Amino acid sequence: MKKPNRNSILLRAMLIVLTITIVGLAIPFAVVAQDVARAPAAEVYLLKEGTEVALKFAQDVSSKTAAEDDRVNFELAEDLKVGDVVVAKAGTKAVGSVTHVKKAGMMGKGGELNVRLEYMKVGDSRVRLRANKGKEGEDKTGTTIVLTVLFGPIGLIKHGKNVEVKPGAPLKAFVDEDIKLPADSSAK
Repeated sequence: MKKPNRNSILLRAMLIVLTITIVGLAIPFAVVAQDVARAPAAEVYLLKEGTEVALKFAQDVSSKTAAEDDRVNFELAEDLKVGDVVVAKAGTKAVGSVTHVKKAGMMGKGGELNVRLEYMKVGDSRVRLRANKGKEGEDKTGTTIVLTVLFGPIGLIKHGKNVEVKPGAPLKAFVDEDIKLPADSSAK
């Protein structure tokens, strides 16, 4: 039998160390993979189409200053739940846009302002919303007629009111399509 030389002993020692190192590195990866495989998937809840959503305006909006396609910001007024599970906390942001605007006019014509809701951002999901909140300003046509009778044509100069919506004004919306959402992890 041949006596192993020094190089072959070194080579075998290096292979043993390398094997131990590779196995040592592989074990933590295997444990992590098993933990991930055993971890239950986050439960999701079905938010059904037609579910009522209580929003509030997060900014001033006026028929005097708004333009069509202007972005309008909203906030969720109260927690949104599926059963007893909160899927979106109060304060969650929602977005809409101005679809029609008309400033108040002469002869007592009130302003007009229509806003279309688009979506609410819940985690990484966009919950499509629907509600076409159309509001017309106070019409002063009756006042104009009275002023015309009493003061002649000067009464025709009387302006109607613009639509003014203040932050916090409530808006009822509805979920536009079924969507699955996880429970809000910050809810207690």
